[in-house]
Amino acid sequence: MSAPQALPLATHRTKSEARWLAPLVLALAVVATRAIWLGDPAADYDEQLYSLIGLRWLDGALPYADLWDRKPAGLFALFAMAHAVGGPSPVAYQVLAMAFTLAGSLSIYELARPLADRWGALLAGIAYPLMLPLYGSHAGQSEVFFLPLLLGALYLVTSDREHLSFRRAAWAMLLGGLALQLKYTALPACLALGGLALLRFHRQGVQLDGLPKPALLFAAIGIAPTVLAYAIFAALGAGDAFWWANFGSFFLREGAGRWRGELPIAMLPILVPALLGLWAAVRLAPPRDPMLYASYALFAVGLVGTVFLPGTVYLYYLAALVPAAIVLALPLFASPAPLARVSVLMLFGFYALFYVGLDQAGKSADRRASVAHLSRAIAPFVDRDSECLWIFDGPSVLYTTADSCIATRFVYPDHLNNALETDALGVDQTGEVARVLATQPSVIVTASDPLTRQNETAGQLVRNALQSDYEPLASAKLGERTIRAWRRR
Repeated sequence: MSAPQALPLATHRTKSEARWLAPLVLALAVVATRAIWLGDPAADYDEQLYSLIGLRWLDGALPYADLWDRKPAGLFALFAMAHAVGGPSPVAYQVLAMAFTLAGSLSIYELARPLADRWGALLAGIAYPLMLPLYGSHAGQSEVFFLPLLLGALYLVTSDREHLSFRRAAWAMLLGGLALQLKYTALPACLALGGLALLRFHRQGVQLDGLPKPALLFAAIGIAPTVLAYAIFAALGAGDAFWWANFGSFFLREGAGRWRGELPIAMLPILVPALLGLWAAVRLAPPRDPMLYASYALFAVGLVGTVFLPGTVYLYYLAALVPAAIVLALPLFASPAPLARVSVLMLFGFYALFYVGLDQAGKSADRRASVAHLSRAIAPFVDRDSECLWIFDGPSVLYTTADSCIATRFVYPDHLNNALETDALGVDQTGEVARVLATQPSVIVTASDPLTRQNETAGQLVRNALQSDYEPLASAKLGERTIRAWRRR
């Protein structure tokens, strides 16, 4: 059997290659794969919170001090900017997420071009928006926003194969620092990018004893956005609240484990193309530029660290592995072998089944109807002054759709019902639940089935209050759960 032959390295793009084709095709792919959820107020859980904090920030409520969460301020600022331009509808941040997804697709395309022809690179770019929704990144999850920044940084570090300038490397580190202000778990990928830049400097002739200086400069550039965010909140009198939410609470939240029984099955759509790509690199078509492919592999390892850095790994974290799988699969997209092409088509067919076979459009329509029904029922009993809604468990978007004041700064339901958060809030979790109940919220929202391990003491306080002081107001199915609203008697 003859040894596999590497594909020839293209030194330039042909004059006939229309530069508008890839952006157009990828834009159509992004719209086609995300339009199902456009306008869905409860497409997933977390972005409802980011949207709410962004909206209330525009009204003067300060993140951390007035509305608590441990995500970086840059994420809330991004949602605030989206709503400042597009209004309170979820369409505002969902359109912004489309733009970021397109940026990620274009980055994948450009990263693939040195290793594949434009059609293989185009398929790789299309795979990005196809795969993201498999892991909940179909509306406004933080992965949608920070991954394109990391991919852009990777492009800056690797695209000039002749020479990496310090300026390009510095811009890459700044993109990594901005990614950290969208989600701190991007840190391992940022470290991988810094390591790649230093490795290139070393290969360009910089001695080992000359690397600490650029390494320190890279670190300073990377943490600069976070330092700036802290300085702004400190100037606003919320420095302590910022520090606790962003850093102190992170280490006190109890972990539920990095490995779960469902992870192997959930990771199959990622593992299959990645492993097929590695196999193709050895058996079908060695990469045109082995060092470049190795650089992409190192970046993929950094993304694995991004997923498994927290003490609890939720399935939607796996969205960060989507670009890792694609860059590892590039030899598969690049190979002219019929087997490789059939494999790619089969993968795309599997991803397409996600949209059709699971009836995402029907589920989205049901969520919209349920949120609208609950909002209509709750709105007459709440206001933005003193008659407040309290969501002990349920969709936090109801604070927006019912236009209600909020009874606690721990606005995300999970923070007051999840036993993993018991010691991580800076206040007694059960005590805060008791305090909220003492204010007698006009409406309380609960859910039939918990999403996480619950604080039973806090839950019992709520059940006792509902039994003695509240009566059923409305209920609706939201996914597999029944959401109930209770009116104060």
